[in-house]
Amino acid sequence: MIKIQQSTLYGEAAARIRDMINEGQLLPGTRIPEKKLCEQFGISRTPLREALKVLASEGMVELLPNRGARVVRLTRQMLEETYSVMGALEGLSGELACRYISEAEVADIQALHYQMMAHYKRREIRPYFEFNQRIHDAIMLASRNEVLRETHASLNYRIQRVRYATNMTDEYWKQAVADHEAMIDCLLARDGERLGSILREHLRHKLVVAAASGVIDDDRVDSY
Repeated sequence: MIKIQQSTLYGEAAARIRDMINEGQLLPGTRIPEKKLCEQFGISRTPLREALKVLASEGMVELLPNRGARVVRLTRQMLEETYSVMGALEGLSGELACRYISEAEVADIQALHYQMMAHYKRREIRPYFEFNQRIHDAIMLASRNEVLRETHASLNYRIQRVRYATNMTDEYWKQAVADHEAMIDCLLARDGERLGSILREHLRHKLVVAAASGVIDDDRVDSY
């Protein structure tokens, strides 16, 4: 594994641990193996613990007093509350984007959509998700509202791992693609009200699929 450069120690460490959580290398409820990660990353405990503080602020890990840290479990209540707020934010982003977006930005989003569709047709799920997320990010950027973007990003970190763990049934995948086709139509028509509604409903679909896929733990309190 490539060693982390000194100038970006805790930030790079946080990014790598975030990826490990999202990709299922570090499972919900498990302790973070600090000693092992320090050896893998080629860093000391201090920047690693700073990285864990960053991830704790994002809601991805839980710091345990004098016992290290563990990956936060995904509970139904957590996802319902997070998706509820994110749905409102994404809906607002769609309404604002249709007000401010340029022709060049719409063209860029269309290009991303065509690339996403190519991966969909080949059933290449990870690159599909990459372009899917880039489309949502581009719509958020077009809202011209920095506070909205920052708030959305901080919540998005919490639930990114759901997309990797979700069982993408043909029915759900078709619905997700249909939503994205409709999003493009709304952007072209500058129909902010409809785009906002589609984006809110799009997130509700994700919650239903996550629940059906078994990636959500029952709400409970663990004792340590």
